[in-house]
Amino acid sequence: MIKPHSIGPGRYLGIKHTDGGIKNMIKLIVTDMDGTLLNDQHEIHPDFWTIEEELTKKGIMFSVASGRQFYNLESKFERIKERMLFFAENGTYVLHKGKELYINALDAKAARKFIEIGRKLEDTQVILCGKESAYIEYNDEKFISEIKQYYERLIIVKDLQEVEDIILKVTICDYRGVEANGYHSFKHFENDFKVAIAADIFLDITSLTANKGNAIKGIQKELNITPDETLVFGDYLNDLEMMQNTTNSYAMKNAHPEIIGASKFITVFDNNENGVLKTIAQLGLLE
Repeated sequence: MIKPHSIGPGRYLGIKHTDGGIKNMIKLIVTDMDGTLLNDQHEIHPDFWTIEEELTKKGIMFSVASGRQFYNLESKFERIKERMLFFAENGTYVLHKGKELYINALDAKAARKFIEIGRKLEDTQVILCGKESAYIEYNDEKFISEIKQYYERLIIVKDLQEVEDIILKVTICDYRGVEANGYHSFKHFENDFKVAIAADIFLDITSLTANKGNAIKGIQKELNITPDETLVFGDYLNDLEMMQNTTNSYAMKNAHPEIIGASKFITVFDNNENGVLKTIAQLGLLE
């Protein structure tokens, strides 16, 4: 179990609060998954389960906001899913205790356009992310092995254009590096859609209003929780609005430079050093 005294000095600069400080204010913790809560092997630290239980007893809700599919997140947190708040598919699909709270779908006609563009790009595959499942056209072993880490439900179809589902996002998997390559084929859509670089090889395209920040704001209002009562952690560009819209935002030590610039604070430890849980301890949120 991680305790505050095990952390040592760092870059937490001290948020000025009264009545006991931040430890008496936080009601909601929201963390990204890959590059943030998870290490590079996509593993949850064993200490997480004890820490989450302690936070729950103190009335602090722990939640995840990820580009991952809901069914994948649900399987990761199977043992506590009945009390979890999930911001799935970059905030397009939000569930709490198995109840659907929010959905922000992508226009089907636009999705077909993005599929067509993605098909033409070199060393690139397209994932159509629906409410019920994710869909791909290619039975490629390397591709499937990569994306099965993020999609619990995955169906191979002959033509993505013919899928009948509520579409949440279109994901472009670009093995050449999406920021330097595939992103430029979709950049001109940014006035009408949210085009977010989610990882080195992933680009996510959603409704213009769909992002983690907007989804969190909606839930804060629903649960009567303020930005001052919210603590967030992220590392990549699909976390940008989440970092900008929260008082207590922490970029991971390993985060993209733009996320570090947008965040109020930086963790002392990176995702492979259990940075999220160590920061929670450092802030005095554990006994």
